[in-house]
Amino acid sequence: MTPSDVEALFTGSDDAYRFARWGRPVVPVVFGVQDATLSVVKGAIEAVVALAGHRMAETDPELGANLMVFFFRDWAELPEVPNLDRMIPDLAPLCARLAAAQANQYRLFRFDAAGAIRAAFVFLRMDEHLAAMPAEALALAQAAQAMLLWSDRAFTEASPLARGGDALVLRPDIAAVIRAAYDPVMPAVAQDPSHALRLSARTGG
Repeated sequence: MTPSDVEALFTGSDDAYRFARWGRPVVPVVFGVQDATLSVVKGAIEAVVALAGHRMAETDPELGANLMVFFFRDWAELPEVPNLDRMIPDLAPLCARLAAAQANQYRLFRFDAAGAIRAAFVFLRMDEHLAAMPAEALALAQAAQAMLLWSDRAFTEASPLARGGDALVLRPDIAAVIRAAYDPVMPAVAQDPSHALRLSARTGG
């Protein structure tokens, strides 16, 4: 990964560079799936957290669970989830906008006082495209996208996954960025593009 490649992954459509990683152990909870899929999703999260060299925990002392993954069929279902509007202000208008855009996924992050990730919400509307993906591949892609504050256009042109034999696996370049991002000598938060130079050096770029 060259410095410009890395910089593009964290530079948003407003041309601002924003990077953040988790500042606490990840505690996932998954809604809207059967037990078999639940184990697949949690397994993918565990794999990506292990790849990063980060940690998971049984509970978050502040939030209970801090990585919440929702599977559903229609955006109109989300405002009906008890207490979700307490965690996500303006939930109903957000869902209306996402429905109008025919979006099939959305991620929302919360940050601690230092700017590191303290919580993430992953919403997946199971349209034909997502439903056609193998559960393992969908879970892996979402786990990777929840591990860092990627830019809003990081994966618009290319998926974080690649074909590996008969299965879809995490792209080696994306895996390398995740590992580098969680290097203990790297900051948990960055807003200067020079950060991409340091990340690139740790990916072998």
